[in-house]
Amino acid sequence: MSSFEPNAIVRGAQLTVVGTLRALRNPQLFQHEHFRQAALAVVGGIVIQLIVQIPIIIIKLFIWMASWVSDLDRATWDDEVIGGLNFLSNSVLQVPFLLMTLMRYITPTLDDIFMLSLKWVDRTYIEKHETENPHHLRAMYYQNLASYPTKRGSGSKSKKPTTEALLAFFRRYARKVGMWVGIYALSLLPVVGRFVMPAASFYTVKKSIGTVPAAVIFGSGIILPKRYIVLFLHTYYASRSLMRELLDPYFSRIKFDKDQKRKWFRDREGVLFGFAFAFTVVLKTPFIGVLMYGIAQASTAYLVTKITDPPPAPEKSEGFAQSQVAWTNKHDFLQLSLDKLDKFNIKPEEAQQVSVDTGLAPSPGKKFS
Repeated sequence: MSSFEPNAIVRGAQLTVVGTLRALRNPQLFQHEHFRQAALAVVGGIVIQLIVQIPIIIIKLFIWMASWVSDLDRATWDDEVIGGLNFLSNSVLQVPFLLMTLMRYITPTLDDIFMLSLKWVDRTYIEKHETENPHHLRAMYYQNLASYPTKRGSGSKSKKPTTEALLAFFRRYARKVGMWVGIYALSLLPVVGRFVMPAASFYTVKKSIGTVPAAVIFGSGIILPKRYIVLFLHTYYASRSLMRELLDPYFSRIKFDKDQKRKWFRDREGVLFGFAFAFTVVLKTPFIGVLMYGIAQASTAYLVTKITDPPPAPEKSEGFAQSQVAWTNKHDFLQLSLDKLDKFNIKPEEAQQVSVDTGLAPSPGKKFS
């Protein structure tokens, strides 16, 4: 349980709160184009949700009409059908999350929000430590990270990477939908069906939390109503998917290979789950969830500064990705109090160099608003 221990999840939840409060202090955040596009996404979500609900309403109407000629009080198939339709709509298709994720591949708005917030995090860091020796402060994240080319830029040369990224997303989405539909269908089988959801939970979390805790979840899944284990599985998978998408602006610049990226996530999965959990719940809220996606993206900028090192200039980046695979000060960081979260960002041996034209270096006595 070294990566998914309870204090790692709690620390991730704490970073959610602190990161959100930091992001909301940024006066430029709500002036961003994202929130106009999010409003359009709300309208689009309503339309798509109505389209999804049409067959569900028709089937519910059919079941209601069937109750006129057949006694359904003792039957269970109608409850299973309605439950399956609600499961498909709320847990499988996840229309709001799908819309916001697609927006990432169509427009750079969410990437811009991440970089805007990263610059704000650097500014507030300097403000917080303005009375300290500037040579003892950490390097800035925004200045160097903004210099890295992204996998998806603008112009004709970037069309192929964007198309490939979209295809990769739809493949992941199709696999997830297929998996959820398959698991739910198997859970409807007589006798063995009651063990399907608990077994899926055991298999899902065994590598992350260990065999004994996974076995406890398996046993609980057999005893508790199926809706609880469905809620658990959905939250777990949705949090992982959300965190992957929120970190896309970072990984589109710092080039990790597949094995490095997998190990990077593995070493931080407890904190990442704790960070994404609250946002996963909020994003399921109709209409409000779509608007909150931008806040989640902004908060991720703060998270990155706590679980990674400041990136070097692009020309000095060779070997940097490999150096970030293992979170070297993880256990010490998890023990820090909230007011000491910057402790491991202070590096006395490194002089802080901040370009004047970035607006990040404060003059003596200057306070950032």
